Amino acid sequence: MNHSTLPLPGLSPVGGKTVVARFDGGLLSSDAGLLALREVEKRLGVAERLAACIDDPRSQDQVVHRLADLIRFRLLMIAAGYEDCNDATSLRADPIFKMAQDVLPSDRHLASQPTLSRLENVPDARSLLRMGRAMIDLYCASFRQVPKQIVLDLDDTFDAVHGGQQLRLFNAHYDEYGFQPMVVFDGEGRFITAVLRPAKRPKGTEIRAHLRRLIRAIRTHWPTTRILIRADSHYCGPLVIDWCRANGIDFILGVASTSTLRRHVAGLEASAKARFAAAPTKGKVRRFTEFFDGAESWSRVERIIARVEAGEQGSDTRFIVTNLAGGKARTLYERISCRRGTAENHIKAWKTHLAADRTSCPRATANQFRLFLHAGAYWLMWGLRARMPKRSLWRLAQFDTLRLRLIKIAARVVELKTQIRLHLPSACPDQTVLRLVLGRLPRLVT
Repeated sequence: MNHSTLPLPGLSPVGGKTVVARFDGGLLSSDAGLLALREVEKRLGVAERLAACIDDPRSQDQVVHRLADLIRFRLLMIAAGYEDCNDATSLRADPIFKMAQDVLPSDRHLASQPTLSRLENVPDARSLLRMGRAMIDLYCASFRQVPKQIVLDLDDTFDAVHGGQQLRLFNAHYDEYGFQPMVVFDGEGRFITAVLRPAKRPKGTEIRAHLRRLIRAIRTHWPTTRILIRADSHYCGPLVIDWCRANGIDFILGVASTSTLRRHVAGLEASAKARFAAAPTKGKVRRFTEFFDGAESWSRVERIIARVEAGEQGSDTRFIVTNLAGGKARTLYERISCRRGTAENHIKAWKTHLAADRTSCPRATANQFRLFLHAGAYWLMWGLRARMPKRSLWRLAQFDTLRLRLIKIAARVVELKTQIRLHLPSACPDQTVLRLVLGRLPRLVT
């Protein structure tokens, strides 16, 4: 039996005194740091941007919770670690969640779980297209001034599903049914867009169509900004390369190793192996070279950069292709191409720390909307982290660390006639950081 007036069983005495614990504290919350995320959301306007893309089918004279309020509630829930709509049953009465929605602790409760679940099925395909554009607009609005160059990292991630969802597909590599959403981040970790798709390798026509929509939307904001595309080998195809060249887009793409490419580096591989064998205690030997070549399906030869590495496990050779004219091979590979690996960390933050893989709705449109909701929560956490001092470890903190240290703070809420007082723990170890972040939030770009 679960009742707030019943004491918790099994607690041992302390100092000879009995411990009695009940869930009857009243206006208490364990998520006081949400008020900082509220300020981030107000400046970014994520909820309002997404809500503006949806045609509300409800009778407006009977609406209690606006679409923007529903979306904001979901964004805050996801950011705080409550990715399941069922948690709204309790959180709708939480005083901090109410305040984050500009609702007084003593006022009406927030939206219920059924209301939030119905919300996920409201957007249609046209609404989702508008949301995709709104996410790009949000990305462009996050800069203080027009950048001279941006780097876009394209990648995809497997999302296992366990039902009869639309678009699900069996993937032999993972031996499961699932989706394989295509996601795009920029070089600094800003979220740009996500597209729900079946669990299979994207074809060149699909990648080209996705790039065309993405670049066209960015160009409406920044016509002269230089754009560099980074991706791994299965994004490297003749359609993608030719489209990038035709539209003035720089690219650095991984290339799958072939016998033709290996012939260019056979001598270098032998030399690297010999150097490592002569001095194995000095560690791996890494060498670089470049040449012009191309697959038979390519319309022209391209600049290929090869990295040859020899070590205890043998030799390892990797290839990338680029249309960049300058720069040394080592510099382009290590300082530009290899930094594409940070996109894996961004996907981890979005998928693992913010549970973006909760795509369990039967309809594909609802699951695509969920991707955008979790992308919005990503923006809230990214905005909070972006206000940290540049040289501090907080600037590199994972989202789950930020949640644990800055969001999950206990608070007692006291509502008076003219003010609301929050009594936070005096022993909170990160109160200095929270003060600093709140002081810097007014400078967050909108």
